[in-house]
Amino acid sequence: MLNENKQSAANSSASKQGFSDSIESSKPSYSYSQTTLGADRVSNECTVVCVAGDGTLSSAAATLDQATNGLLSALVEVGTITGKLGSSIFVPVTGTAGTKSILVIGSGSWADLTSADFKKLIETVHGALTTYGQRSATVFLSELQVRGGDAAWKLRQQVICFEAVAYRYRSEEPGGGAGQLRDITLAAADENMVALEDGRAIADGVRIARALGDTPPNICTPVFLADFATAMANRFPAMTAEVLGEEEMRDLGMNVMLSVGQGSAQPSKFVVLKYSGSGDKMAAPIVLIGKGVTFDTGGTALKTRQSMSLMKYDMCGAAAVLAVMKSAAALELPLNIIGVCACAENMPGSEATRPSDTVKSLSGKTVEVINPDAEGRLLLCDALSYVERFKPELVIDLATLTGASLIALGRHYSALFCNDDDLLAELITAGDVAMDKVWQLPLSEEDNSQLDSEFADLANMGDGTAGCIVAALFLSHFATAYPWAHLDISGTAKSGGDKVGATGRPVSLLLHFLLQRARTVSD
Repeated sequence: MLNENKQSAANSSASKQGFSDSIESSKPSYSYSQTTLGADRVSNECTVVCVAGDGTLSSAAATLDQATNGLLSALVEVGTITGKLGSSIFVPVTGTAGTKSILVIGSGSWADLTSADFKKLIETVHGALTTYGQRSATVFLSELQVRGGDAAWKLRQQVICFEAVAYRYRSEEPGGGAGQLRDITLAAADENMVALEDGRAIADGVRIARALGDTPPNICTPVFLADFATAMANRFPAMTAEVLGEEEMRDLGMNVMLSVGQGSAQPSKFVVLKYSGSGDKMAAPIVLIGKGVTFDTGGTALKTRQSMSLMKYDMCGAAAVLAVMKSAAALELPLNIIGVCACAENMPGSEATRPSDTVKSLSGKTVEVINPDAEGRLLLCDALSYVERFKPELVIDLATLTGASLIALGRHYSALFCNDDDLLAELITAGDVAMDKVWQLPLSEEDNSQLDSEFADLANMGDGTAGCIVAALFLSHFATAYPWAHLDISGTAKSGGDKVGATGRPVSLLLHFLLQRARTVSD
């Protein structure tokens, strides 16, 4: 009966195609362009300039101050403009060459402006422009000096941050209402369309990952993700998609992965996307693996109501892989990249995996399933073995794997485990540049004994201590054939508090990593 239900669930996917199409083909919130013109020569509704905490006008602000006969400096003198970081004041003007108003943003101390400060300024600009109903604006933030951020970085981050704060899962089409922000022009000393395009692609990837994560689990099933991946691949000549069903996985011996979805009417799917961007099609690929548990009840180790309520986000690793693959193809990166999504639904059905069941993995190792709620590592272990056939240059898996990583690191840092020092350094640097930070945790040999089992080669869970470390150690037993990194994104893939939603992390981190790799290849 369960197999019949699985077939029925697979056949119902056509009615959900509209959701898939709208996510994959939707457009950015705003239209972006770049200018090298001075602040007194641009034509728009609003020009955005900065004032330091000590009242010093930026170059663009000084230009407009002169054009308005000292209006801005007068407002600074009387204290109306303070320059405090994150402050803003809207100034209607007449008599300037092209702008109807000036938005003055307080930028604090210019001596040590951090990337976090710069992000706050972008968010302030967006909030003020939308509050005051401006339809077009030219933004002069790039003239600020940011610690560790060059001109290209400042352009990229403005697009990424503007799109991030504009994101809504359900919203009207951009430009649909009067007074709605539509066009953003980014001012810079030199034209850099590459940085602008990079920013657009990264922002698009983050948006897709967020939209997939926020999609309700009755819509976003393993079949839905597989169909989404296939439709996306069809848009790019350099990308192909292969989807393995349960029968194919069973024939291969991917029994540990299949054990996760045994209790669900939704059939499990294993998605393989191949992007061939390198001139050498035989060049070793970079492989990305995403956990795609579209809903996690805990299976027969049923979660509490409170901890189960947000389990639609347990597929954010797979969502990020799909998003990165699309952006990499859109940017035509000169790399070979393979994206793998291991997709299943973990339900407590009559055929669901029981605590103490023992299953043989694709690698040949047997696994005692101590806890069916530690299911992500069961998906990933067979995926890590599967990708050996590609002889990869490196493998990165990403998963909302353990609540322990949230407890250890909170929501600002993704937990990073790695068996290769060079790859480790690259990912840490990419995270810092992308403002999508990671923190290394150890693959401690001392905790390996927690995975000992009297009935199998490995147990899927330890004694509860060092939870995210033990989960990574379990995966490490299946990732011995290549340089490998594991990102536990349980704390970072979704926001906390009153407004819970997908964040799109670590899409920006991975795309910055791939862009740096691509630049190295090009050089």
